Amino acid sequence: MSYNVVIGSLERFFKYIRTNTPNLSEKNATFELLKSSILVAFSGALRIHLAFLLLHVRSSLLTCIAGGLIIYTIYTLDRALGSEEDTINRKELNGSRKEIGIAVCLLTFLIGTCILAKQGMLELAFIPLVTCYLYSKGIKIGKFAFKLKGGFGVKNLVVGITWGAFISGLAGSNCGNIIPIILVFTFFGVKLFVNSAIFDFKDIKGDTLAGIKTLPVSLGVRNTRKLLTGMYLLSHMMLIIAIIYGIIGFEPLIILYSFICGLICIQNHTKCDEEELPFQKLERMALVHGESVSALGLRMIAGALLV
Repeated sequence: MSYNVVIGSLERFFKYIRTNTPNLSEKNATFELLKSSILVAFSGALRIHLAFLLLHVRSSLLTCIAGGLIIYTIYTLDRALGSEEDTINRKELNGSRKEIGIAVCLLTFLIGTCILAKQGMLELAFIPLVTCYLYSKGIKIGKFAFKLKGGFGVKNLVVGITWGAFISGLAGSNCGNIIPIILVFTFFGVKLFVNSAIFDFKDIKGDTLAGIKTLPVSLGVRNTRKLLTGMYLLSHMMLIIAIIYGIIGFEPLIILYSFICGLICIQNHTKCDEEELPFQKLERMALVHGESVSALGLRMIAGALLV
């Protein structure tokens, strides 16, 4: 058999595969959609555990799992519903089977709400769900229309307030003092506000084209960096004072580590480069989503050494 015959046979074979095999890019995009929020959910579940520690309340594994499932639901649902800027900012999700993503979201939400309902915290599951819908789709009744997305810094405020309330609410449900809950809400609210703003730096192009006035788009890189740094300093100073006066649990390592990770992230990842390099993305993900894991790991090591 000649070389040309072999090549021709291979070309016909691969053409047959492409024609008769279901769309591989569609399958890959759907897989990307389903796995895109796993790390966020895992990190969120650990943040709930950290909130228990800061409130000096016994941690509940089921509550952390339920919280992680709700977080996964909201972030995956937001990506499944899609938006104009996502076609630019998240090109890997283009062509995904949205109905599969929504079905998985329904399942994870039901499991999470069932767990929280048994613990008397059902209403907390619907706070992020309602907020997500108002943010992504909004409501329209006659001439009245309301949508959270688009305003100056609204996205960051929504993320900070929603998840700050969700985390502190789950962990503080059995806490008898409101002041520690407010402090933990402020801590996580500011942290997630800052994290969402940091992610906005890599989405400047898509947000600008979609007319979404994120902080980097509206204030510019330098002013946004100053704002985030100031917020981070203030929130962590509040927590340090609270630790000194015994208002929250004695967890100085968690606060110090959070402070260092946050400052590094603000310094290194508030730039509007055209394309983020792989090692830069890995560092950003480790600092943002890996912080909870490494903070708890350091806490365990420190506890073992001090025993």
